[in-house]
Amino acid sequence: MFKNYHDMKILIVEDEIELATSISNYLNCEKYICEVAYDYNSAVDKIESYNYECIILDLNLPDGSGFDIIKLLKMKQSNSGIIIISARNALNDKIEGLDLGADDYLSKPFSLSELNARLRSVIRRRNFEGQIEYKYNEIKIQPDIRKAFVNDRQLELTRKEYDLLIYLITNQRRVLSKETIIEHLWGDYMGIEADSYDALYTHIGNLRKKLQEAGAKDYIETVYAVGYKFNLDK
Repeated sequence: MFKNYHDMKILIVEDEIELATSISNYLNCEKYICEVAYDYNSAVDKIESYNYECIILDLNLPDGSGFDIIKLLKMKQSNSGIIIISARNALNDKIEGLDLGADDYLSKPFSLSELNARLRSVIRRRNFEGQIEYKYNEIKIQPDIRKAFVNDRQLELTRKEYDLLIYLITNQRRVLSKETIIEHLWGDYMGIEADSYDALYTHIGNLRKKLQEAGAKDYIETVYAVGYKFNLDK
């Protein structure tokens, strides 16, 4: 099973004291253990001394670059998740950060609830990928070969349908907005417009149909005017 979020250690690397404090206070209320580094050197000292479940990282630090911290973590073969938070909104910065090994990128300003959702997603995904096999009721996932099964019957899913299933199931019981799902599936390659919604509706419909035809319950709930929730409590 996934680890409980309680007592997971998070490092916040952010030189804006007010923002760092807000993030720390919010995540403390969510039962994380938070530490804060306000500059590059402090962040490096903490990374060298402690292990963190995830690092929330600003790119612009007064005495160094967040990109160099990512490089350090990868050189150390750290298992920490990395979420970049930055006022930079350039596509090149996002691509560079993700190419270096960051798990997610969030542009300022952002809501703390969205950051928390991204954090949970990164932690779930990292924990999930360490499993050879994972079961959710009658659904079984084998992430190393990107296969999904219902009652041991393999589902014939497209790449996007598989990615959608993983995103929904690793955020189970949480309401995900349509915009959030579209951004996760297509990133910068698809705008939030009518075509994007149509594509999402098609993938949701196809995934729901394939799950039910294979014998799964209809776990995908439509949340009116908001998005979707994968509810395993049915």
